[in-house]
Amino acid sequence: MARVKHWQDPVNALVGAWLVLSPWVLGFQSVVIAAATTAAVGALLFATSVGAMQFSQAWEEWLDVVLGVALMLLPTVFGFDGVRPALQNALACGAIVTFLALWVLASDDVLAGWWEKNVG
Repeated sequence: MARVKHWQDPVNALVGAWLVLSPWVLGFQSVVIAAATTAAVGALLFATSVGAMQFSQAWEEWLDVVLGVALMLLPTVFGFDGVRPALQNALACGAIVTFLALWVLASDDVLAGWWEKNVG
């Protein structure tokens, strides 16, 4: 069994699983757009995090940054910012995901080297 390189990846996978279940746990499953978008981002986050646990690549962390930011914007973009549990869930989970992905990108020598080589 491969050793997980970044502890942040399993945490992001758990956040992704939570996002899939959260509409029913928090009671906003009847707001279809909120439930569907939250669950979809959660499924994508779960999949990318599981992938990152197997093969750590910089693009996966950048995808997590995009997913985290998108998650924080979803309530406003799709008009469910008046649904308090959905809004708070999206903001909190999006902030966690974004922070953890940026942490990995900033602290991993190999991924930081990728940034220097391809961007800097």
